[in-house]
Amino acid sequence: MIPAIVADIGGINLVSWTVALYQLGSIVAGAASGLLCIRFGIKTPMVLAALVYAIGCAISAMAAEMWILLVGRQIQGLGGGALIAISFVSIGILFPRRLVPRAMAAVSFVWGTSAFLGPLVGGLFVEYASWHYGFWFFALQALALLVWILTRVKPSQRKTEVEPRGRFPLWRLAWLSLGVLLIAWSGIEVSLVRTPIYICCGIICMIIFLRMDSARESNRLLPRHPLGLSTRLGAGFTMILCFTIATIAISVYGPLLMTQLHGVSALVAGYVIACSSIGWSIAAVSVSGLAEKYDSRMIKSGMLLLLVSIMGFIYSVPLGPVWLIALFALIEGAGFGMSWTFILRRVTYLAAASEQERVAAAMPTIQRFGYAFGAAYIGIIANAMGMGMESIQQGDISTVARAIFLACLPFALIGSIAAIRFVSPGQP
Repeated sequence: MIPAIVADIGGINLVSWTVALYQLGSIVAGAASGLLCIRFGIKTPMVLAALVYAIGCAISAMAAEMWILLVGRQIQGLGGGALIAISFVSIGILFPRRLVPRAMAAVSFVWGTSAFLGPLVGGLFVEYASWHYGFWFFALQALALLVWILTRVKPSQRKTEVEPRGRFPLWRLAWLSLGVLLIAWSGIEVSLVRTPIYICCGIICMIIFLRMDSARESNRLLPRHPLGLSTRLGAGFTMILCFTIATIAISVYGPLLMTQLHGVSALVAGYVIACSSIGWSIAAVSVSGLAEKYDSRMIKSGMLLLLVSIMGFIYSVPLGPVWLIALFALIEGAGFGMSWTFILRRVTYLAAASEQERVAAAMPTIQRFGYAFGAAYIGIIANAMGMGMESIQQGDISTVARAIFLACLPFALIGSIAAIRFVSPGQP
């Protein structure tokens, strides 16, 4: 709906922030969701998240200026990020480990279906009504979800109050927000001076957040020392972070590159990207019945497919044909789909009982941080090579396309090393 929004209320220079602010809200909400579930159970935080999401959609629907839309998107991110994180928490604590893959397969199927239908739904509202009605439609969906939660979801039987309440960690969330915001800002307008400063300051803020959070005996947002290779749990989250950074490029630049290099329509390019969702859903459903003894094998196989897809994009995006790009998008989605359910089961197995809510909520939070950081990183690479220049030629665009996906390889290789550590036997 973005072209119609810009044509109506302007703000083309702020288009990237419609995604950046949503991701920022999702990261903050996701980081807080585990703690909220520990304190209040599942039902109450999920009701509040659905209400917040509905409010964000309503604000966006009433926007007459771009900055109002951005406020709505930020609030949508808070609600949407919390809903996804709480869903992960719910699966982790309400289902026995043997059924976690089936529950995650159901989530993946619904997500894949909605991701495929999304361009069609948005296009219908723009074509036959207006983008304002599109946001009102999403608000009504959220309210319907809220009613369903209130009437159908029972309060959690599990006692989740396992630590002193303490203060809500506003300062830590502020450092986290500032870090993500600075990193996202660095990729919007590349400068030899300002961009490295923004990146360094953003990383420093993130380090401060992680140190402050890990130092807490209670009231933590994330598991202690969530990143690194010294523990299998830390290696698992490092794997998630690196592979999400490495795979966001096709979503950010794929449609633009396909339309400019291969002459396809924006709708066709969108559905090529949607092949990733299809691959995720098909793979997740296909392997959901596997026993726990296959977890390591499926995780390694999934990460290998992700590595193959990145190398495939290095060739296919600059040179084509479009069907080959779609094939590698399908492979990328399959890599996540066949491993994601088993990653959740393994991290909850490695975590202590008192940490399972935090660990489950940390998965989508770190995933979204990887997407936000990866989008900024790829934006820097693309803009530094002249992608934003009006005079850029098609041959130069092809070179930029190859450079974008080559820049993803280092993170994919680090993620592969982390995956080997994650599935290795031994102490957690």
